[in-house]
Amino acid sequence: MPPMRICYALAAAIALSASAECQTLRYTILFSGHKQGTEVDTYKASEIDSAYEFNDRGRGPKITSHYVLSPDTLPIKVEITGNDYLKAPVEERFATANGTATWKSTSEHGSAPAGAFYVSNSGPYAENALLVQAVLKHGGSMKLYPAGEARVEKLADITVQDHGESRHVTEYAITGLGFTPSAIWLDDDLHFFANPGTWGAALREGWEGVNDQLYKLQLQADDERFRSIAKQMTKHPEHAVAIEHVRLFDSEKARMIEDQTVVVSADRITAVGPAASIKVPADADRVDGRGKTLLPGLFDMHVHVGALDGILNIASGVTTVRDMGNNIDELARLDKQWQSGDAIGPRVFKAGLIDGKDPMQSPTGLFASTQEEANAAVDRYADLGYVQTKLYSSIKPEWVPGIIAESHKRGMRVSGHVPNGLTAEKFVRMGADELQHINFIFLNFFADRVKDTRTPERFTAVGQYAATLDLNSQPVDDFIALLKQHHTTVDVTLATFESMFTGRPGEASPDFAPVLARMPAQVQRGAYGGGLPVISDANAPNSDQRYRDSYANMLKMTKRLFDAGVPVLAGTDALAGIMLHRELELEVKAGIPPVRALQNATYLAAQTLKQQDSGVVRTGARADLLMIEGDPSQQISDIRRTRLVFKNGAIFDPNKLYPAISIQPAP
Repeated sequence: MPPMRICYALAAAIALSASAECQTLRYTILFSGHKQGTEVDTYKASEIDSAYEFNDRGRGPKITSHYVLSPDTLPIKVEITGNDYLKAPVEERFATANGTATWKSTSEHGSAPAGAFYVSNSGPYAENALLVQAVLKHGGSMKLYPAGEARVEKLADITVQDHGESRHVTEYAITGLGFTPSAIWLDDDLHFFANPGTWGAALREGWEGVNDQLYKLQLQADDERFRSIAKQMTKHPEHAVAIEHVRLFDSEKARMIEDQTVVVSADRITAVGPAASIKVPADADRVDGRGKTLLPGLFDMHVHVGALDGILNIASGVTTVRDMGNNIDELARLDKQWQSGDAIGPRVFKAGLIDGKDPMQSPTGLFASTQEEANAAVDRYADLGYVQTKLYSSIKPEWVPGIIAESHKRGMRVSGHVPNGLTAEKFVRMGADELQHINFIFLNFFADRVKDTRTPERFTAVGQYAATLDLNSQPVDDFIALLKQHHTTVDVTLATFESMFTGRPGEASPDFAPVLARMPAQVQRGAYGGGLPVISDANAPNSDQRYRDSYANMLKMTKRLFDAGVPVLAGTDALAGIMLHRELELEVKAGIPPVRALQNATYLAAQTLKQQDSGVVRTGARADLLMIEGDPSQQISDIRRTRLVFKNGAIFDPNKLYPAISIQPAP
């Protein structure tokens, strides 16, 4: 632990004790075990100053915070400045005076009677420790500004040892900040100690070695919570289930068929046909499908799963996902839980992320510094049963042909961010089977203007230039012809970029707007934070509109690809489940017929993954199914109105699943 200087007694607001040491506490922020940032918190009686920053591939916040606390542990003044993860400016103020609390930031402002705890948009880890102190001091619950209520539960405690020292720490769970309780580890002074993890972590400086130990304990509480939900929410029918008089989506032919009956026994479909002709078993459980539509369970072809995503996906009708890069052990653990029924979650197909060892490397995956190491990463993924390799931005271009050859030899597809120094055209000619993200398709035409696609320039350059690309030009025609010739699929992730390019501070981001009222109070605030900071240049005096026009051209490019016969996969790289619904809405907004958008998220995805008995509703097929209210072939947004989900022989009710993670069901 770093040296502490003794000054004077800390206020009760800091440590809930009459006196204590005044401290400067330092923290290390890790991604995949590598130091990428710091937090430094300085405590001076009733004041706290914090400096927090990290670098994630050129992105990341840099925040300075100042807190003044009242004797009863509540912030009475908060000042936060700097920049957020996407480098947009942060300016946030909170104060209480004369019995009234007021707050103002780039995205919100308001006032209310004093007496609650202000949760900032951009505060450091130390702020959550303050919240725990406040909740404990006020009897276990605390009203929040601007809205909501927090509760705190003690989960575990342990004495950890590192660098010859011992430290007793306690895990607390804060309910009310998100979809599930937020875990935080505090020392005996109730100061922040650790937020352990595999992808990202933050720990007291000098105590980085206890990350795995604390994370293992934290997982025990998480696993128990999700195990309990699964036990309560999973129905295993004892008899066949018949969905009668339902509208059926024929995903192979992209059409709706009226008044059908589908019979399911265990995890297979045993009968499909007109309601008048299907003989339903006498002991079957009958489901009235009138006014509803039955579809194959949806596929999300671009995810990076975490524990929460299991319920988010199933409640949203997403029964299969393709994970595009994750910690190997973490992904295996979740996959085992979801397939065994120990927790609720989708089927998982795994793509192994490979990146070069570099300051701009991905936060997760396997990393290489030579061709041999890159090929060894391919083999490790193949031995683990992964179906695909995904190359990332810091891979050396000269390694790409060898990686692709090794992947194909092992029976795996290859996709990726186009590695820095290559264009999408060159990547496809080298043998890539798929391209991730619509921005890399646009970057193909701006190679002479973009210096480094490892950095946020891969976003900002598209914002500046995409609107200027003539989609009917010969270079675009030639590129699309190349994709068709090589049978290349594209994973456009339109929902990811909608908020980036069209979200503005103080306005509800359009990707969240349709579901905002259903979200927890504190989650709703994030929808108003805005997207990329708009960069002006001499060629774009109205850069705000330029970014919006660039996103509009992304939609138009997606339609051009679709019209040309290039397979468009439905993937999100965003909030699980719910954002796949938005992805389908955006495909339709781009001009893709609703039935074809639904086909992209079912039959096409299953075919891409070589799952011939999935993504369809036919006799003998896997009974991964979704029943929704309404008809998404007429109104694609009906896809949000999930009513029943079948997966692996179990049945789930989204109207119960969503509230289990603090989301209101769809009307």
